[in-house]
Amino acid sequence: MKPPRSVSSVVLLPLGFTFALATFLPAQQGAQPGPRLLPPGQTPPATPGEEPLEVPPPESVQTDISEIELDAIVRVEVDTKQPNYRVPWNVGGMGSGNGTGFLVGPNRFLTNAHVVSDSRLIYIKNVSDPEPYKARVVNVAHDCDLALLELESDADFEAGFKGVRPLLIGGIPKLNTTVIAVGYPIGGDRISVTRGVVSRIDFRGYSHSGVDNHLAIQIDAAINPGNSGGPVLQSNQVVGVAFQGYSGDVAQNTGYMIPVPVISRFLKDVEDGEYDRYVDLATSFLNLLNPAQRRALGLPNDGVGVMVVQADAAGSGGGILKTRDVLLSIDGHPIASDGFIEIEGERVDLNEIIERKFSGDIVALEIWRDGKREEVTVTLKRFIPYLIQAVHYDKQPNFVLYSGLQFQPLDRNVMAAHNITDLRTRYFYGFYGEHEIYRERPQVIVLTEVLPDSTNTHIQTFKHLVVDSINGKKITLLQDVYDAFYGDFHEEGHEAYHVIRLVGEERPLVLKRKEAEIAHDRIKAQYNVGLDHFIERPEILQLEGLFDLPEGEKAEEKPAGAEDPGSAEKEKPAKKAA
Repeated sequence: MKPPRSVSSVVLLPLGFTFALATFLPAQQGAQPGPRLLPPGQTPPATPGEEPLEVPPPESVQTDISEIELDAIVRVEVDTKQPNYRVPWNVGGMGSGNGTGFLVGPNRFLTNAHVVSDSRLIYIKNVSDPEPYKARVVNVAHDCDLALLELESDADFEAGFKGVRPLLIGGIPKLNTTVIAVGYPIGGDRISVTRGVVSRIDFRGYSHSGVDNHLAIQIDAAINPGNSGGPVLQSNQVVGVAFQGYSGDVAQNTGYMIPVPVISRFLKDVEDGEYDRYVDLATSFLNLLNPAQRRALGLPNDGVGVMVVQADAAGSGGGILKTRDVLLSIDGHPIASDGFIEIEGERVDLNEIIERKFSGDIVALEIWRDGKREEVTVTLKRFIPYLIQAVHYDKQPNFVLYSGLQFQPLDRNVMAAHNITDLRTRYFYGFYGEHEIYRERPQVIVLTEVLPDSTNTHIQTFKHLVVDSINGKKITLLQDVYDAFYGDFHEEGHEAYHVIRLVGEERPLVLKRKEAEIAHDRIKAQYNVGLDHFIERPEILQLEGLFDLPEGEKAEEKPAGAEDPGSAEKEKPAKKAA
């Protein structure tokens, strides 16, 4: 699920690689003066006029560590190559780290996506066998930070895990009950066991993608770098996967685990061998707690309903839900005016219904529209435009380099790598989905860098701006940049020049065509550039009927030189919500 449009500025950090968090986490603040210590058994006096608050002790749930199959809990060691979005033709930086995983089926190990992202080599080790076994990623879900691994050799699995029972998946633990986190955190090589209490169950942002919100459970068990991907247990069953926490200067003893509904959905999704990602209503809501607001909409003051602020055209609700519609129920669950519903005796965000469904599933909505009740159904699908604001992994940066000018499609990785602060460009990034910028520009192309040469002097001020056209050709895809330079395109009266026009700039960027062509190879050699372009078909082109492209262009066409995505998708059986 994409996050609401107002999000907290506090950043949660994934806890996968031990080296990463140990290096970059700020030091914890020094101890502050605390309350006076009291003798054992003595309680502090209550504030005058108030009764002392009695907090019940944590409910002890029996979990016998001796009965846990520790050999099913593995150390995951990873060597990585992170792509370089600032210098996209560069091989990228190398790294290594470790996390935790656990056996969930025959030669299937569950861990976090951030543990194995951008991996080049993976080894798995268990507690009683010093032998590392080579593994590979079977499925990865960056939107919910989960991944499934397997040993490359069935013989290795037989040798290292013969007779080892997979861990059983349990349910959602109750608040104030005890859980155990098991893993291989920083501070040693052997397995670690810590105990804590479930303190909160809520929707939270998942820091790995930076844009997705799902159900998460907060616990106060010590979860440190390296714990990521490890099981959190209760009654000898898995009730979560450790995955993120706050840095020490924000909060202490605060970790988060991915709960069973998210785990189960991922495992069901990949049963056919492919991960299809989460679906989304892509609809913004306003709570209706204000009585005057309810009266203005003609609603009774019964505490039911939230108002639709916007239904994105590319989302599931596009064309069905309208601004000022009031959602009264979802799949028969009444929606409280704060946006919560009740499931299995717990109050949860209404999006929890959507969270448990798959692409093609139907959700039934009761709405209040124009003073009367109506019933509508929505067929669920992914909301692709929000991916511009997601962190991308396991991908080679797309770019075109021509005569020292570097062009890239705008996304979160590019924004961060080039530290783009120009407000005009940030508008395209921040409102790409909400203002439906993708209709005109499926890809927003930015001039991200200029490699200095005598042919391109005094144009640094054009860096970080959005490209509108090149040689008279409208730029809506990265492929357009390549075609504009190498095809038969020119502005009338400027045949001897490359003319690049940028959004918000009246003056164009101009290169002498012949000089630029000659300089191109010289600049490549001078800056050790091997590949001068890499272009893939963008995911946004999976949308149909939503583009307002220049006449003669078709969004569905595969860009020349791109990797072949396949001529037709194989028909797969529909996945159904559990």
